[in-house]
Amino acid sequence: MTASHSSSEPAIRAEGLTKHFGSLTAVDGFSLEVAQGEAFALVGPDGAGKTTSMRLLVGIMDPDGGRAEVLGCDTVKDSERLKERIGYMPQRFGLYDDLTVLENLIFYADIYGVSQGERKDRLPELLGFSNLTPFQDRLAGNLSGGMRQKLGLACALIHTPRVLFLDEPTFGVDPVSRREFWHILYQLLGTDMTIFVTTAYMDEAERAHRIGLMHRGRLLVADKLAHLKARYLGELLEVRADDLHAAKKLLADFPLARHLLAMGDRLMVTVDNQAQAQMPIQETLEGAGLTRVCVALAEPGLEDLFAQLVGASSEQ
Repeated sequence: MTASHSSSEPAIRAEGLTKHFGSLTAVDGFSLEVAQGEAFALVGPDGAGKTTSMRLLVGIMDPDGGRAEVLGCDTVKDSERLKERIGYMPQRFGLYDDLTVLENLIFYADIYGVSQGERKDRLPELLGFSNLTPFQDRLAGNLSGGMRQKLGLACALIHTPRVLFLDEPTFGVDPVSRREFWHILYQLLGTDMTIFVTTAYMDEAERAHRIGLMHRGRLLVADKLAHLKARYLGELLEVRADDLHAAKKLLADFPLARHLLAMGDRLMVTVDNQAQAQMPIQETLEGAGLTRVCVALAEPGLEDLFAQLVGASSEQ
């Protein structure tokens, strides 16, 4: 996917944003630029500071330090003007369960002052775009999780914003609905809209033009996926065995293994050289009596890089 940049002026610019809640620093010196027409994904575990960062960028929360501009609007001084020009879909988007799909859209058109003339085209367009036309008379309270998210997105788009902020939009939604939701986002990128999305799903983040990895309030790195993977220090082996716990114990002090990361039914082992480490690891595990041992070459993914960056930052 390629970003189309209609202007050299960034759509989003943050410089040293900081936010404290008592003794907790939720956002710590957040600095970032997002180009117009770009999809940017901010990734991190719960409590990393993603939602707070977004609230600072959309102007519903003031920073304790630093500043930000979105579409040239200062998020503190011009917050009201900014809200008219952006779309924002928080984790718990305010749908009205006792209103139908169409009535929810009309309600948000009223809030944003969308004229009757504009609505004539906009409402059918959004219903079709989100595949909700057959369900326009259904009460929002009777929609599935995936359909609720699509309706929330349609409501956030009712006033044709130039920048769209989505806070974990597919959290708790089934995989098919997640795919459909991202298909709709791809269509939006064709209109030169800028999209800023937070997610805990690494596979979703890989669909964006650039990815930011966040941990404990700090933006550790922000770059294209290929560039992020190139930052990975060392090479990677994927280890499977009948007893993964025993395999991890055996490799914990193994001289060729630099780092171990358990991921489901496999162990990701960072080494300096795949070719030199592959057979010794296999022989060590089999020699200890483990069965169904498989040691394969692997490419580092976002999870691997994130684990490495977090490890490095906690050692500093």
